[in-house]
Amino acid sequence: MALFRLPTAPPPIAERVRVAARHRTRFHTLKVSDVRPLTKDAVEVSFSVPPELVDDYAYLPGQYVALRVHLDGVEVRRSYSLCRPPTPADEGGTTLSVAVKRDEGGLFSTWAQSELTPGFEIDVMSPQGTFTTGLAELQGTHVVGIAAGSGITPMMALARSLLTASDSTRFTLLYTNKATSDVMFLEDLADLKDRYPSRLVLHHVLSREQRTAPVLSGRIDEARLRTILDGLILPATVDEWFLCGPLALVDLCREVLADLGVPREHVRFELFTTGDEPAERGPRRVEVHAGEKTVRIEINLDGVSSTVESPVDAHESVLNAALRVRPDAPFACSGGVCGTCRARVLDGSVTMTENYALEPDELERGYVLTCQSHPTSDRLVVDYDV
Repeated sequence: MALFRLPTAPPPIAERVRVAARHRTRFHTLKVSDVRPLTKDAVEVSFSVPPELVDDYAYLPGQYVALRVHLDGVEVRRSYSLCRPPTPADEGGTTLSVAVKRDEGGLFSTWAQSELTPGFEIDVMSPQGTFTTGLAELQGTHVVGIAAGSGITPMMALARSLLTASDSTRFTLLYTNKATSDVMFLEDLADLKDRYPSRLVLHHVLSREQRTAPVLSGRIDEARLRTILDGLILPATVDEWFLCGPLALVDLCREVLADLGVPREHVRFELFTTGDEPAERGPRRVEVHAGEKTVRIEINLDGVSSTVESPVDAHESVLNAALRVRPDAPFACSGGVCGTCRARVLDGSVTMTENYALEPDELERGYVLTCQSHPTSDRLVVDYDV
């Protein structure tokens, strides 16, 4: 029997995010609606989300999506932060936007710069990520973002959302690049500054271009960062910190802030590179031969349990083994950065090579990054659905 209800306004974005979070992230094919140049090496790519998928793609500022395409016969996945707050579109849909910066030798980023145009269809995973916050909890506070290069992308969504949500919230951005020509969203940041002149403070640091203020010229090292925090951004006036960039910069900022007495729980961070990422390729081929010692790995995914034997001598990751029996197992970067492949160990044990995505409380509850996890027990049970 069908139920008929009077039309109602859609629930708030945050509520739709909570609803969507009850389901595992999955890919849907979306159409590219716009490709906008940002710099000579970066573009903003927008996707049209049809009305029937709006709930699946509800998100909070600071979250990201994974993109999946096949290039030269190879499946390529890349994760990109959403650079704008959720934007309603015509006919009840929404628009998602990410920024893609060309990486030297990067298969996907090079293709996106030279070949991607409106009308292309790309597999886009539903949003995820913990580099975010509820807007209400930061009303009336002073928030500081420190970003390098393409680390600006989540900051754009965070700054826009926080400044719009409250007339008393302040946002300070410390943004470092090589030169002015490398600054992504330069005009957008200027527009935001014009709109919120008293509540948005911008500090551009250029490592290869001279600026009027000496402290803003040159690479951010410990001495320069301490000078900035001593004269331009006073930690005692800041309520929350967001850091996004390469591992070296994020580690430096965390260490200096900790030394200055900033509580760890008020410093959030996200990496866009560790400096040691795997090549853009699919899962490693592993074969099981009769008589060799194996580990039995059981995978719970979408309510279905699958089992795979992994040769001990192959030193195979849990994700690699899972993909041999469950090609739909979620992953994106395969470098321990994005957290897409997160699962919970229900039985057995693993060792993780790297972890840049999970918080200590998640580790205590048994969560691991399957792309970095290697079994250390004869039997292992992991659950992607928990």
